[in-house]
Amino acid sequence: MAVQDPVKDFVVGDTQIMPTRGRPRSFDREAALATAQDLFHARGFDGVSLSELTAAIGINPPSFYSAFGSKAALYAETLMRYELHEALDVETALAPGRSLSAGIAALLRLAADSYGSGDCRGCMVIEGARATIDPEAGSAARARLAAARTFIHARIARLDVDNADIATDYVMMALSGLSGSARNGMPLERLRLMAGMAADGLAHQLEKT
Repeated sequence: MAVQDPVKDFVVGDTQIMPTRGRPRSFDREAALATAQDLFHARGFDGVSLSELTAAIGINPPSFYSAFGSKAALYAETLMRYELHEALDVETALAPGRSLSAGIAALLRLAADSYGSGDCRGCMVIEGARATIDPEAGSAARARLAAARTFIHARIARLDVDNADIATDYVMMALSGLSGSARNGMPLERLRLMAGMAADGLAHQLEKT
């Protein structure tokens, strides 16, 4: 899943590719990453072929490998780009001074809005972590999901260290459910309702501790 967490800067350079006719043209690497991200988010790593990627990006296979190394390496880079541009604002939702219940309710509302809006539904990281067959690509998605969990746990612990473990487990479960439901076509208003019910369930549990 995507959270607002510092990520390594991308090495963005210019690669020359040969169009079918005319002189070599400059390759817009950022635009290529954005296109690849949209394809991977919508259809998953396994659902996008190399030929589809190169056609959408406008690059031939030798230049593709020169620019990105491999399809799996490109996927890993698009996961980082997804986090950079489409992260849930965990810092604001779980800001110091806020109650844990209120913070988690805000975070789940953000997730419902993010996962249920736009052309690519669900969380690219969550869906990649559980649905990618390719070992290298799946490992990249699971690594980003683990990093997101660590980040969320640290922010929850600032609000309630005693309940940080169980609250983090609950949040990750809820985010996974919201993502999967969005991916399966649940309307945005229903996702928001489910997010609210999930937040209420955790609040009730916390009241008993």
